[in-house]
Amino acid sequence: MTTTRVGEPLRERLRALAEPSGAVPAPTVRGRLFDAALALILLISSLDYTTGDLDDQAHRHSMVGLVCLVFLASVPLVWRRRYPLAVLWIVLVANALTPGDVTRLTFYACVIAAYSAAAYSPYRPAATATLALAVLLTFVIGKSVPHTPFGVDPTVPTQYVPLMISAPLVVATVGLRSWKVRAAESRVRLAEVERRQAEALRSAVEHERARIARELHDVVTHNVSVMVIQAGAARKIMDSSPEQAREALLAVEAGGRTAMGELRQVMGLLTMEDPEETELEPQPGLERLGPLIDRTRGTGTPVELSVSGTVRPLPGGVELTAYRVVQEALTNTLKHAAGSRAVVRVDYGQDELRVEVTDSGGSTAPAAATGNGRGLIGLRERLAVHGGALDNGPRPLGGYRVRALIPLEYT
Repeated sequence: MTTTRVGEPLRERLRALAEPSGAVPAPTVRGRLFDAALALILLISSLDYTTGDLDDQAHRHSMVGLVCLVFLASVPLVWRRRYPLAVLWIVLVANALTPGDVTRLTFYACVIAAYSAAAYSPYRPAATATLALAVLLTFVIGKSVPHTPFGVDPTVPTQYVPLMISAPLVVATVGLRSWKVRAAESRVRLAEVERRQAEALRSAVEHERARIARELHDVVTHNVSVMVIQAGAARKIMDSSPEQAREALLAVEAGGRTAMGELRQVMGLLTMEDPEETELEPQPGLERLGPLIDRTRGTGTPVELSVSGTVRPLPGGVELTAYRVVQEALTNTLKHAAGSRAVVRVDYGQDELRVEVTDSGGSTAPAAATGNGRGLIGLRERLAVHGGALDNGPRPLGGYRVRALIPLEYT
């Protein structure tokens, strides 16, 4: 048990070394071409150096072996961004196998590979450990290089130069890597925030557009339907009963004024610059069912209102939705059941509000041609906001029924 507990942290650390702590940079065409050109230039210069300035030292070693080491150190740099840590390991092996008096052949490749591992490797702990090993290896090699009798200085003149070069390189490249990672993460987060804000704005605009469309439909449709019916009745009795025609035209005028007032109310909500300085009437609720039913009765359609349960104030959104249900149902009665009788029932239940409008059926009025079916769709959307449901359809014994159930949050 004790051995397991002691060994578990070690296994966790080893697992952490094998897990990437960042993202591998996406290779680009320009980056690949640059790395290929860099590897080719370093390869050519190292081979030229082998047969040129280092000729006196190189002849003491196998030329084939030196060429192989040059290839082993230079060619992997083509993949220094895609596999930075593996490239560093390969170059370190080549550097370790290079004879001490010709280490400059692989030293520069080692520097480039070390930078690449620090800047691009997603395995930060393993890369840091390898870079420390590279510093140590360079220090040891630099210390062990003898001064040659050929008058050619070694790659690293003193034992301190590798440390002076490699240590700042490691610090700078690790800092560059951290900065790149943070910058990339910041760009990703910023892009995600902008995307979410755009989606939220688009959704808000769509919801607001739908809400405005519902309000305008409910405000205009009922009053215009009443006005059309009243105007048609006035036209038919204009010659035979001018007094009744006058009353019908007065009803048309009153309906127009009501429609204009409600339209101003809706438009005021959209265009007001300072809500505190703009005086607006409250949206209609169940207390205004009386005037709504009176306007419907003015068209010659008998309407009965029945209220049951404990009448109490309800949230404004619930009352507005219930009012719109009655308004839309009576509008459809005027359009599609001319000459019928309508009954409006409002039941204040303990945990739900029930609103039902029924008619006895009748003939289709000319105003029905102006309908587009959006009224009932708008009602379903309104009810869905409050968790309610709409049930509508023909009655078994004739006529039509619209029933809405709206749950209440309190008893």
